[in-house]
Amino acid sequence: MSTQVTTAHVEQYRANVYHLVQQKGSRLRSAVRNETQVGKNAFYEQIGATQAQRRTSRHADTPRMDTPHARRRVSLEDWEWADLIDEQDRIRMLIDPSSPYATAAMYAMGRSMDDVIIAAADGTAYTGESGSTQTAFDASMVVDVQTVWPGVSAADTGLNVAKILRAKRNLLENSVDPDEEMFMVVNARQAESLMKDERVANADYNSIKPLVEGNIARYGGFTMIPTERIGVDANGDDKVLYWTKSGMLLSIGKDMKTRVTERDDKGYATQVYCCMSIGATRMEEERVGYIECDPGASPTTDA
Repeated sequence: MSTQVTTAHVEQYRANVYHLVQQKGSRLRSAVRNETQVGKNAFYEQIGATQAQRRTSRHADTPRMDTPHARRRVSLEDWEWADLIDEQDRIRMLIDPSSPYATAAMYAMGRSMDDVIIAAADGTAYTGESGSTQTAFDASMVVDVQTVWPGVSAADTGLNVAKILRAKRNLLENSVDPDEEMFMVVNARQAESLMKDERVANADYNSIKPLVEGNIARYGGFTMIPTERIGVDANGDDKVLYWTKSGMLLSIGKDMKTRVTERDDKGYATQVYCCMSIGATRMEEERVGYIECDPGASPTTDA
């Protein structure tokens, strides 16, 4: 059993279990394309754009277009979580912690799922007929840390409206369907930076008042997803990810499953076990990018 269980031993009756602060499961699963996978590797086919040809004469030969095909490979990885509850501890705690342990396991699995999606966003994608060709993240989809409004001196800045609009422009210039859902993954310090931007804070620019509500649910066409799990680049700048829903894929070989069983080899302790098999990939470079955001700088919006 967890070595921390003695903190739950009580001198008086307790009615519930309190989960310490943590991200409660996955926040990104619903923001990406979900597929079911059978086998260690799965291939997802892609069809590229073609160009129509103008007919210039009667009875002309029928044109033949070579429709481009591509594919992405996703490999599954297995994840596990388990802990034991001794019968003696169950008596001392005066509660049955099996259900809270199972909840903690699902929370942990969900966070791992987000980590897999985040790593795949700007990681190496595997393409080609056999899925062995390595395709790197497109650096042109990075919004520079010094992106500010025209007329403002260039400097490293946190998240601001200029950067969000530049990210949206990157997607639209790649002919992404403007009706497709767009998402942005933002940590707390960059959400704070954005709320300090005059164009977000000022009611003259917005029908929503984020400083009153205390959060930003949508801005610039992006649905904002808060999480502290995003990474940093080589310069220590936060990588605020953005993508369209079809640009990222989560492949699920085995969804999260929890079992509570008795272990006769562990003094008949109760074991709470959870597992899953998942993989993720970036489906198209033109649909996924990130914004470089200085972790300590202001948004800098005016000259």
